[in-house]
Parts: sequence; C-alpha cells; structure tokens
Amino acid sequence: MKPLVSILIPAYNSESWIAETIRSALNQTWAEKEIIVVVDDGCRDQTLAAARQFASKTVSVVSRPHQGVAAARNEAYAICQGDYIQWLDADDLLAPDKIARQMQAAEKITSKRTLLSSPWAFFNYRTTKARFEPTALWCDLAPDEWLLRKMGSNLHMQPATWLVRREIIEAAGRWDERVVVDEDGEYFCRLVLASDGIRFVPDARVFYRISGSGSSVQRTLFKAGERWASFQLQIAHLRSLGDSERVRTACVNFLQNWLVYFYPESPEITKQAEELAASLGGRLELPRLRWKYAWIQSLWGYEKAKRAQFILPQYKALALRRWDKIMFDLEKMFRT
Repeated sequence: MKPLVSILIPAYNSESWIAETIRSALNQTWAEKEIIVVVDDGCRDQTLAAARQFASKTVSVVSRPHQGVAAARNEAYAICQGDYIQWLDADDLLAPDKIARQMQAAEKITSKRTLLSSPWAFFNYRTTKARFEPTALWCDLAPDEWLLRKMGSNLHMQPATWLVRREIIEAAGRWDERVVVDEDGEYFCRLVLASDGIRFVPDARVFYRISGSGSSVQRTLFKAGERWASFQLQIAHLRSLGDSERVRTACVNFLQNWLVYFYPESPEITKQAEELAASLGGRLELPRLRWKYAWIQSLWGYEKAKRAQFILPQYKALALRRWDKIMFDLEKMFRT
C-alpha cells in the first residue's frame, strides 16, 4: 500500500483563503491523503463555517480553544494517522503534484530520517505571477550545512515546502507552544537536527501568499521579547553543532541580521545580544538603515526612519496586492 500523507492546516481568521487552500490539498495527485483543519475558536470571521463546507471522509475539521498556532498544529498532529506529514498554512497553496513528486523521491530513499524540501515563491492572488528565486538552501544538504547556511546567511524555507516522515517528528518533538513568534524557525531547526539529511525536490512547488498589510506589520513588528525567545532557542540549536569558528560566525551573523528588531526600542535585549556575540568572539554593529531612509533619520531620528523602512514597503505591497486582486477577478470573469 502507498504511504498515507496527512496534510495539516491550522486556521485563524482565514475566511478569505481557507477554501482555496483546502482545494489545493484536495487536488493533490497523491491519492493516499487525509486533510485535517484545526480552526482556532478565537476567530473573528467565518473561518470555521467556510472550512466545514469541505468536511468529508478525507477532510476533518476541528475547532479548538484559542491557544495559538503551535497548539493548533500539535492538535492536528495528534489526530492524524499519516506516515508523512505536510504542514500547510491556511492561506498558502500547493502545486497539484507537490506531494506526489516528493513521494516519488522518498520511494528511492531507504532512510526513515531524510527530510524532503522543495522550492517556494511569493504570490498575491495569481500563482502565475509567482517567481521562484533559488537560494543556497535549494539543494541536497547535510543537516549541519543546512543550518549553517540558513542562519549564517539569513535564509528561509517556507513551512509547506517540507514533507516529513513521522519518525523525524517523533525524534524532534512537537511544536513548542511557548514560542509565539517565528515558531516555525525554531521547530524546523529541530527537525533538521533530528534528520540525517535534506533531499531537495526541485519540481515540488509551494505558493506563499502575501496576505498581510502595513498596519498589521506595524502592530506586530516590535514583539521583541517573543522574538528574542525564539532566536535564543535557534542559536542554541546551531551551537549544538559544536564550537567551530564557522558555527560561531553563523551565530554572530544571525544576531547581526536581526538586531534591527530590538534596537533601540529594547535596550535590555540589545545588550543581551551584544554580550552573546562577544562570548562567541564577535562584535555587533548598530544596525544600519537603507540609504533611501537616511534623510528621514537626519530629520526625525533613527526610530522613525526605522519604522518607515519596515512599514512603507508594506503599503507599496498592499497597492500591488489590490492591483493583483483586480486582475485576478477579471481573469476569473473572462474564464467563466
């Protein structure tokens, strides 16, 4: 019998997207699949009702108390029966053959500890406009090399790119429900360390929806304490590889790349980051803003310039997103 793949979808305030996401799971050409949607009962929209329209033998929809995305993912995993786990956020999409292509690769691997990854690309509404831009993580890698590249060069793999054997999850442990910001960064560090390597499947594509807004970014940008807690765990995972110069350099680079989230609003965390870098033989520089925001800094100071650097591009993205929605609706109208 073919292995069962569990597609696990945590959902919160996702009424606009959840139907399309569930359809992308149902449309997977890999026949042996189950889909579990766990809806946070703190939703302020009709996510649960939208998801329940798909309830069937293949799709299970569960409502759970408001305890965060990590808890929802853990509940979905506790329910599932799959040999392989496909994590999928409620606004993202899988190409129809994503799982099938990764399973074809898995059938050629004898080890039960090999992770499968794949390419991903941002999109707004039209997946045809997604641009897949390779990074140094888009290849077969040993666990230590993957982690060093990811953290040392500030790279990212979208959660849905992974197809994970149950044995790896059991070895790595569940999602840490104490981590509320960048919880996927911490979790997948553990999965990588619990694996014996990463097999990259280049034709198994994932579409990562840009669904935020400038105002939401402004509200969540400076959750410094929560973010720092996640970063400390990730650095600990990286340091578990040993005390080589390359490990220490990757840790310092990671701290430097993210220092902008803490300086100058969180002086205590900034100090902790500087002390940690010093203990690793490095030194953090005060984060520099991009040149186009230097005039704001000269007129109104660093903090206002920093906010502008984070927030103004989001409003540009919002305008592009609205335009893409118009084109998406027009294309849909002409198709029908």
